[in-house]
Amino acid sequence: MPHYVDTVAIDALFAGTHADPFSVLGLHSVEDSLVVRTLQPGASEVVVVDTAGKKIAALHRVDERGFFAGPIPRRKNRFPYRLKVTWPDGAVELEDAYRFGPCLGDVDVWLLAEGTHMRPFERLGSHPTTMEGVGGVAFAVWAPNARRVSVVGEFNFWDGRRHPMRLRAEAGVWELFVPNAQIGQNFKYEIRDANGHVFLKADPYGFSAELRPSTASCVAKLPAWIEPTEQRKQANALDAPMSIYEVHLGSWRRVPEEGDRWLSYRELADQLVSYVKDLGFTHLELLPINEHPFDGSWGYQPLGMYAPTSRFGTPEDFRYLVETAHANGIGMILDWVPGHFPSDAHGLAQFDGTHLYEHADPREGFHQDWNTLIYNYGRREVSNYLTGNALYWIERYGVDGLRVDAVASMLYRDYSRKEGEWVPNEFGGRENLEAIEFLKRMNSIVGSNRPEAITSAEESTAFPAVSRPPEMGGLGFHYKWNMGWMHDTLEYMGTDPINRKYHHHQMTFGMVYAFNENFVLPLSHDEVVHGKGSLITRMPGDTWQKFANLRAYYGFMWAHPGKKLLFMGGEFAQGAEWNHDKSLDWHLLNVDWHRGVHDLVRDLNTTYKANPALYQVDFEGAGFSWIAHDDGENSVFSFIRHAKDPNDQIIVLSNFTPVPRYDYRIGVPLAGRYVEVLNTDAGHYCGSNVGNGEVHTDGIGAHGHAQSLNLTVPPLATIYLKRVG
Repeated sequence: MPHYVDTVAIDALFAGTHADPFSVLGLHSVEDSLVVRTLQPGASEVVVVDTAGKKIAALHRVDERGFFAGPIPRRKNRFPYRLKVTWPDGAVELEDAYRFGPCLGDVDVWLLAEGTHMRPFERLGSHPTTMEGVGGVAFAVWAPNARRVSVVGEFNFWDGRRHPMRLRAEAGVWELFVPNAQIGQNFKYEIRDANGHVFLKADPYGFSAELRPSTASCVAKLPAWIEPTEQRKQANALDAPMSIYEVHLGSWRRVPEEGDRWLSYRELADQLVSYVKDLGFTHLELLPINEHPFDGSWGYQPLGMYAPTSRFGTPEDFRYLVETAHANGIGMILDWVPGHFPSDAHGLAQFDGTHLYEHADPREGFHQDWNTLIYNYGRREVSNYLTGNALYWIERYGVDGLRVDAVASMLYRDYSRKEGEWVPNEFGGRENLEAIEFLKRMNSIVGSNRPEAITSAEESTAFPAVSRPPEMGGLGFHYKWNMGWMHDTLEYMGTDPINRKYHHHQMTFGMVYAFNENFVLPLSHDEVVHGKGSLITRMPGDTWQKFANLRAYYGFMWAHPGKKLLFMGGEFAQGAEWNHDKSLDWHLLNVDWHRGVHDLVRDLNTTYKANPALYQVDFEGAGFSWIAHDDGENSVFSFIRHAKDPNDQIIVLSNFTPVPRYDYRIGVPLAGRYVEVLNTDAGHYCGSNVGNGEVHTDGIGAHGHAQSLNLTVPPLATIYLKRVG
């Protein structure tokens, strides 16, 4: 049967080097007749049958290794068929993957080739589907420089000879429909590069993955589309209250009775959501939940960008967590890492044997600080991979937004590099123009497609207009983390109160630039690791003073312009530095000092949400005015927060010394009766219970106002006053 068989092609198929298996395998016209060819290593017999199982033709065993071929009698046109394959342990009927046409349409291929497919995850990766009435999985992977790609998995004995893929050369995408592959089966891509090296890679678009240390992708359904809602849009608006509880899911709470195991997504949906709701936070922010190989990276070295980590359950379980948060009025923000990725062998590094996702030059493509690789943002397919990922989490899981990690490292080519260790841009500058364009495009696409969602930048430099629209020359983020405010105020709080008068400016300087960006005030995980200690241990003084300092600081923060973020454990003054391998010290809630901080945080959130003056005008000068910013001698700060309604104001005073200030007079713009709506020195927070209750203005001018209040300012405390009646 030589006219049916190309022996060179057979050898190439068995060697796993054939680049076009569809030209050999499947149903073909040869000399005006139809021929079926199939590769079935280890089989003794193959019979072609119709879809009802009726025999059509027995194929010849052309090669002892398991290559079968033969003519189909009395048929001129293509037809659906199956293969009855006999193995040493019996016979089974199989669908032939090589009788099916392409999985990707021409338009999809064209958009993928351009790098402009807005949702590449809808076509690339693994997608359970049916073709010609047969169930299976459509696989597609971008590997333009590979010589051959096979999909291997539980459905084909992990044998790369059985399912080599079809190349759509114009897009560099390999595809194959594997009949009878099923949801839940593990798989990888076996890639042969241009030099003949063979290696296995996980799916860059895998929606699910094995639990580490295993590294396979897992066939899963694309999560269903989630419609945007007006409720979430209003909850995420710039003039809405936003108080964020930042959480590392693996160490928030564990189960000591069961080997100190993690809580599952569904257990977290019950325990974490109810806890956050009770404390009054408006949003949860999760440290990266993308699949990642190393626990110690806290998720900041992700490889499965499209897969919720299997540490805590399935993709459906994670979606349940998001839905439960929303059902309880809590938004969900994900920490997102498009700035770098690890070089683990199963990941994106040299994916097809070339520097496909990363730069080849280590001066551009390698992060010295983190020993990770840097995406090539100038490559359209790579930029599209990341932009599509941003939409994926918002559209398919309904998350409210993304906090983008390490933006400064993306913006500058010389980030953490010495002279000669970086490559200037095309104009000779240090800005990473490609990364800047990627961020603008990502934010524009998110903003235009999901206007209810938000993005926030962890950006530590003075790069301009981070939270301004791209059409105004900005990067397009809704918010920027205020790292300067955080560093200045924490340094001030760590100073002995007797010396704080010399550092007064550290608490006021933030107002010089407070409205240059839309700021989030972050007391994040980064402030309680790497030897920094916990927030409470950074406060000076004895036990009473430490807790009073922290309570006063929280009061100042919640009143300051900007949205709020607090890392887990800070809400009850966790004593030990955060350890990602163990649970928070929940027993501390039985200690009065710690319980007092916990109750204060709850009351701060309640007061914050109940008073538009504390959040409604966060990003304009009209929302804030100093009463006195220059009382360094007493280390007292006094200011007013304004709502859109000019009669809605909150008066705020913070005293950062352990000395109460009696008969302390401040001018106020509105005459009348004022009540103390919050006092961090209250007895039920374990304070000294010095305060004011209710006070009335006097017709005595002060601080440029015709009337004033005569107050008692408690020691190491912040108080809020509101005009009533």
